[in-house]
Amino acid sequence: MPAVDFPHLFLENLPNSQDYTNPSGGGGEFLLPDRPSRSAHADMIRDGLNQAWREAEVEQEGRRAVSLPTRNGTYIEFESAPGFDLKFDSLETRRSGIRLLNVREEYIDQDASRKTIKATVYVPKGKENILLNKVERYKTEQTASDRPKNQALIESIENLSIALIHALWCDDVSLIPSSDQTVWCEVWLRTDENWEEQVVEFRALAERLEIEVRPGYLSFPERTVLLINAHLAHLNELLSSFDRIAEFRRAKETADFWTRLDNSDQADWVEALVGRLSIDATSNASVCVIDTGVNNAHPLLAPLIPDENCFTNNADWGSADRDGHGTNMCGTAAFGEDLGHHLQTDTDIEIPYQIESVKIIPSTAYNDEQELNGVRTIQSVARAELENSDFSRAICMAITSTDGRDRGRPSSWSGALDALISGADDDEKRLFFVSAGNINEPSEWAGYPDTNLTNTVHDPGQSWNAITVGAVTFHDHIENEEVAASFTPIASAGELSPYSTTSLTWEKRWPNKPDIVMEGGNAGIDSTGFTSTLEDLSLLSTNSVPNQSMFTCNYATSAATALAARQAAMLVNQYPEAWPETIRGLIVHSAQWTDQLKEQFYEPSKSEKKNLEQLIRICGFGIPDFPKALSSARNSLTLIAQKTIQPFEERDGSGYKAKDMHFFELPWPKEALLELPGETPVRIDVTLSYFVEPGPGEIGWRDKYRYRSHGLDFNLKKPTEDIDDFLTRINKAVRDDDDIDYGGSGVAWEIGALMGRTRGSLHRDWVHLNAAEAAESNVIGIFPRTGWWKERHHLGKGESQTRYSLIVTLALPEVDIDVDIYSPVAIELGVPPIEIGV
Repeated sequence: MPAVDFPHLFLENLPNSQDYTNPSGGGGEFLLPDRPSRSAHADMIRDGLNQAWREAEVEQEGRRAVSLPTRNGTYIEFESAPGFDLKFDSLETRRSGIRLLNVREEYIDQDASRKTIKATVYVPKGKENILLNKVERYKTEQTASDRPKNQALIESIENLSIALIHALWCDDVSLIPSSDQTVWCEVWLRTDENWEEQVVEFRALAERLEIEVRPGYLSFPERTVLLINAHLAHLNELLSSFDRIAEFRRAKETADFWTRLDNSDQADWVEALVGRLSIDATSNASVCVIDTGVNNAHPLLAPLIPDENCFTNNADWGSADRDGHGTNMCGTAAFGEDLGHHLQTDTDIEIPYQIESVKIIPSTAYNDEQELNGVRTIQSVARAELENSDFSRAICMAITSTDGRDRGRPSSWSGALDALISGADDDEKRLFFVSAGNINEPSEWAGYPDTNLTNTVHDPGQSWNAITVGAVTFHDHIENEEVAASFTPIASAGELSPYSTTSLTWEKRWPNKPDIVMEGGNAGIDSTGFTSTLEDLSLLSTNSVPNQSMFTCNYATSAATALAARQAAMLVNQYPEAWPETIRGLIVHSAQWTDQLKEQFYEPSKSEKKNLEQLIRICGFGIPDFPKALSSARNSLTLIAQKTIQPFEERDGSGYKAKDMHFFELPWPKEALLELPGETPVRIDVTLSYFVEPGPGEIGWRDKYRYRSHGLDFNLKKPTEDIDDFLTRINKAVRDDDDIDYGGSGVAWEIGALMGRTRGSLHRDWVHLNAAEAAESNVIGIFPRTGWWKERHHLGKGESQTRYSLIVTLALPEVDIDVDIYSPVAIELGVPPIEIGV
């Protein structure tokens, strides 16, 4: 996995705010290729633009002459010099309708050390002079610092031309459809607040062009995605006819396509993929799958899971998978949702982590009431750790109880999990993912989504320290025509999966579960109300008996949990210095809800806060955005602090009281923020991740018998108060009661303590400020909440220390803002300047 351009910034030694000065100039230099003649380069760009206008006009006149639908504007592709970046953000002028549609990287060296950047831009008719004027100002005008105006934009452009289909194809080029066979493709439309009208307009055009369009769609900010059945000429027709195309992509083949192939054909596809597969031998990151074992002789798993990484809890069982579930999970942990995509492409694939398998039970139907599940889980982890002591692992377990009767109440299994993760017995912290559990009775899927709200997360998914994973789905298309004649998908794309359980009916005291949701597939329903799993609505994975079939399906919260652990392993590989608390925090910190989830569970009769609380109880914080978990950006700065704190101490023989409060004067791009118009919206997102030591026994779960050993919370300085006022405000608070917004009125948190932010041991919240306010809100305090360490002093843990990870993201709007908030802070912290593309 290549290094990221803007790695998150870890705070080792925080700068003193009084000594802090922002470097002038707004960050690192944007490296440009040498342009010997400013005038000649300007003329070349101007001539290229004019040529594009002429070609577009000739094409449009020809189409109008024969009464073909015709777009009004022009699509233009810009390209950087090899090894240099492209100032693509400066190509867009939203108010004039000039829109950046997509940005693509093309590597030109086999070792991927040099690349070109290509960007496709839409220019409305009548707005051509805006780009031409930028070129002219570069050629003839100077800035105050005596540089050419628009230098970074114009000199970063090496070539430009009218955009053809390749410029809009944002997938492997080998997947572009041929001219004589239709395939399912995604068309990404550039949409705005009138997106519904624009979708209707597109459907009408597709009907006129005799292009099949599926009924469903996905709606994102500024993009709407539809599925079309098209060949190459269809795509070219759409590009010539419609002004709102942003991207084309090949739709992923459903699992049904691959599983219906003869096994000999499956084997041919597998053989081709194995030849392109490699493991990063330098990585000690691992996904440890605790399940029914693995059949690692499968050709796709053999390179990834050597025999020495296959363990078992019982020597009599062996490590092989007789059930199939474990091999299925390992396939998803290895290839994610993209196995079908990898099979179709010819690109090399490097997996930047190891895979381990521990057989915890011989089959998913196994039930031995004579052995505690918590003991088996601890033993399973110990097996892997003993053999591979140097691995940093994301542990993945989709084995749960078959019901949700605990309703959030800690069990011996979830308590054992919390003790294991927190290192209560050996001081080794661990990163653990557990499935929320499924609605296993197909008849209940017919009551979707109401049945999801009453079926609660299964044991040990109530664990405070594990990331509990529920399921969402984007699979709402049945490719198999025979199946489609009888079944329709139960959920629409972007909604909760019919399999997923929730914590909506739990008592308020228990954590919000699941923490996140990942793709878990969909189910089908026929006209009689009969429901069924369907291969077309599931994820493709590896079969445990490859001599019969190479492929099988994975679905429900099992698949979702494997996907989450896979993301975590990639983060561990990228940030080997990150604690398990940090990786856990980054995944939840990056999560976001789809519009469909927000609409699905919005009740007009409830307040916005109540709807938000309900949403978190149903689907956690949403779907992790892996690029945001992995990397910061010029307009999105993430700071991480990994610290140790002592929450309590004994005072004057009168019992234990709160001890330490940490506060951070964060390095902050104040100058960059103050350069923005004062009302520019800014979001500050905060996540606090730590592990609790579970309390012994169930004795009411409150007061001095609390389950948690301790709690932590955070607050942010208001823009209008100085540091002394802020510290006084939060430090005077009595910290022994739950659900108190300490210190009185603070910033307007989106969730807040009263709506459940302080439940569990992972707390996330965010606040929207304007740029001027955000510039003054760079101080955050971390302080303790009570727990049994403090209340049950006879247990001798009252002066224990605990670790925490604080993650803070400062984000600007993704459009219309060309300000670098990352580089000034990176420079202040001594991080080398970013030299992208060199």
